[in-house]
Amino acid sequence: MSTLNCKLIADIAVFSNDEVLLVKYKDKNKYDHQSGWFLSDDLINEFEHPEDAAARILSEQLNLSEAKLKLENVESFKGNDGSWHLIFHYKTEISSKENLTPSDEIDYMEWFSLKALPDKKEV
Repeated sequence: MSTLNCKLIADIAVFSNDEVLLVKYKDKNKYDHQSGWFLSDDLINEFEHPEDAAARILSEQLNLSEAKLKLENVESFKGNDGSWHLIFHYKTEISSKENLTPSDEIDYMEWFSLKALPDKKEV
């Protein structure tokens, strides 16, 4: 009998006006060995509610607290490592970009116009 490897993940689309924040992480191994642009995300800790995970991610990765989070959808797919990924997609709108401070985990962050997002191969 085979064992199913499952990863529970939360991510957050952070919007400001007509722009979305994307990040590049330093440790590619944590992200199925993928480089490129991501929404801020992380694994959900054992027994952690997905919304609490999203709030933690914003706090730990971007130094953003007290954001109003909205669950947009839940997605499921097989990751590059062969595991089943179940992702809770959240979104939030912020008024000021200046309050964001990327953690040491983030190599680079950039705001993109919704009309000029990076190529799909880079995301």
